[in-house]
Amino acid sequence: MGQGYPSLSVVIICKNEEANIRDCLESVKWADEIVVVDSGSTDRTLEIAREYTGRIIHHDWAGYGAQKEFALRQATGDWILSLDADERVSPELAEEIRSAIAGAADVAGFSMPRRTFYLGRWILHGGWYPDRKVRLVRRGAGAWTDSPLHERLRVRGRVGKLRGEILHYTYRDISDHLAVVDEFSTLAAEMMAASGRRRALAHAVLQSPWKFVNMYFLRLGFLDGIPGLILAVISSYYVFLKYAKLWELLHVKGRAR
Repeated sequence: MGQGYPSLSVVIICKNEEANIRDCLESVKWADEIVVVDSGSTDRTLEIAREYTGRIIHHDWAGYGAQKEFALRQATGDWILSLDADERVSPELAEEIRSAIAGAADVAGFSMPRRTFYLGRWILHGGWYPDRKVRLVRRGAGAWTDSPLHERLRVRGRVGKLRGEILHYTYRDISDHLAVVDEFSTLAAEMMAASGRRRALAHAVLQSPWKFVNMYFLRLGFLDGIPGLILAVISSYYVFLKYAKLWELLHVKGRAR
């Protein structure tokens, strides 16, 4: 970013993200280094990525946390910004990052709000905003949790707060959303079973409607119009599904072993 300034690496994990990767890379092309970790793309993802960086690394999929940790370790900059391919750095956040790392003598990392675009509009309620994420870390001061789901970047030291936003262009459509819900609910059920959770049906019946009430009414999801309603319904369905799959693991698949 300039002589005398700390260097910044951006790391991005991806697979078959040709619809997203260009906008993501375009938003961080000002960084000193861009590292793309790909887990086997068969579309134009790698072709597009080569227009922005020579540091493209293949790494077989290891789970969300492990994959992001691998990417983090490939960066050589003084600071590292971790992104998903469906995210972009807003111009305001880009400027703020430059200033923040230049004067961050006693800070080990930074969090920033994430604004999500869903079904044609920005989602600002229902617990989806500000959705603050820790994504910027001093090299050597942080690590991703080794979790197959809901991974987090843990930082050793003080974490500052930035105001600029990550822009998140999630789910192409409802079918894409439901496919992710199916994948994530399976992972969640497996994690609960591995941790010893046994109460499945009661949680499925009670927590699913509570999720809808909490998102749509208490957290004002209704202010996001029809997309807010759809989000609340699908989120409630996700809660039901993960506990239904836990019950299946314990009482159907477990019995069949």
